[in-house]
Amino acid sequence: MPLRDSQKLFEFLILDGAQAGLSWITILKRREAYRAAFDKFDAEKIVRYTDKDFERLIGNAGIIRNKLKIISVVKNARAYLEFAEKGASFSDWLWDFVDGKPIINKYKTLKEIPASTPLSEQISKELKKRGFTFVGPVIIYAFMQAAGLMNDHITSCFRYHEVMEL
Repeated sequence: MPLRDSQKLFEFLILDGAQAGLSWITILKRREAYRAAFDKFDAEKIVRYTDKDFERLIGNAGIIRNKLKIISVVKNARAYLEFAEKGASFSDWLWDFVDGKPIINKYKTLKEIPASTPLSEQISKELKKRGFTFVGPVIIYAFMQAAGLMNDHITSCFRYHEVMEL
């Protein structure tokens, strides 16, 4: 479903980055643990994390304890906060890539859905320029799906039609 809340979009971006190389269900099962571990994805708190926080996180069995993924959360929080510092909205910036409304795809089978697109590659490059990490084109495509920037539900799915009615 289309999501326009910058804070929630930041959360989704972090969770999609954590999912890299893993099954999505692995992260979904740990979502609440991630929220607790990373202060409900409060970027203002995350950017102040110290070595002690890093040690706490690396020892937290409720999250994926990959050092690079944990470090990326802090880097991404810094990059995310730069939007606000420049008087911009992360949500508006993202939605501008799709002219403010979800891209509607008409896939009939899951096999038709790509892993990435030229648009996910473009957004990935722009995020990397702004200092984000763990934002490759495949991760960004999954993020775009989760955030409702595109309707990739197959046409026989009830959610496909719910999104079309928005």
